[in-house]
Amino acid sequence: MALVTTKEMLLKAQEGKYAVGAFNVENMEMVMAVIEAAQELNSPVIMQTTPSTVKYAGLDYYLANVSAAAKEASVPVAIHLDHGSSFDLAMQALRKGYTSIMIDGSHSIFEENIDITKRVVDACKASLIPVEAELGKVGGKEDDLDGGCGGYTDPEEAKIFVEKTNVDSLAVAIGTAHGVYCGVPKLDLDRLSEIRKVVDIPLVLHGASGLSEEAIKESIKRGISKVNFATELRIAYTEGVKNYLKENPDAIDPKKYGSVAMEKVKEIVKSRMEMCGSINKA
Repeated sequence: MALVTTKEMLLKAQEGKYAVGAFNVENMEMVMAVIEAAQELNSPVIMQTTPSTVKYAGLDYYLANVSAAAKEASVPVAIHLDHGSSFDLAMQALRKGYTSIMIDGSHSIFEENIDITKRVVDACKASLIPVEAELGKVGGKEDDLDGGCGGYTDPEEAKIFVEKTNVDSLAVAIGTAHGVYCGVPKLDLDRLSEIRKVVDIPLVLHGASGLSEEAIKESIKRGISKVNFATELRIAYTEGVKNYLKENPDAIDPKKYGSVAMEKVKEIVKSRMEMCGSINKA
């Protein structure tokens, strides 16, 4: 089927009390691995690219890869700009055909975050493309994104933010971090529950790579409808390549080690879809 937006996908997840996994894809092999997992589990899926990924190959290449996968798939597939770093980049993704856009104004002050988010929402409205924003800062470092120590989302600010921007989904900061965790993350789940009470749109959890199954499931139970995974997919892919080349040092065919890496990524994606509760929700 053709690419779909995340609008109906996330509203359905919110109503059904499960979440849709959103997976950052870095190359063709990752796209293939993610779509195979989604097909086998009959799960809706979101594929994402960050600004640094886009800088590496361009919006067209990633859109073409995901579009080709979606065309042959029997499950809903969306392509999402993750952590859109500027209004211009968000508009480029919109014009190219991305079916979901994130504008990340969380590094700015509250009023500026509202302003840039509303501008993107208004610009995407005519095309019916949903917009995700972030309030509070998810800490850690991934790609060129540096969230520092992070900063928690204030429930009352979240309520005001959603009312003023009319954004479609909101990424909240409750103690998660991008990249690899140095210790066991401590999530402020009570804060998440308070945000859920005053915000009625789908909520998004960033920095889920490395979180326990229990933490992810409890977050979904308390209102998360989209869960982002990136770092652990990169780790799985890279380990697959490294292990193959270690065992086959004379290998020169990228398809050989690419296939092994794909299987590693596919295993991770399937396990995360199970945690999200999205199996047979396509």
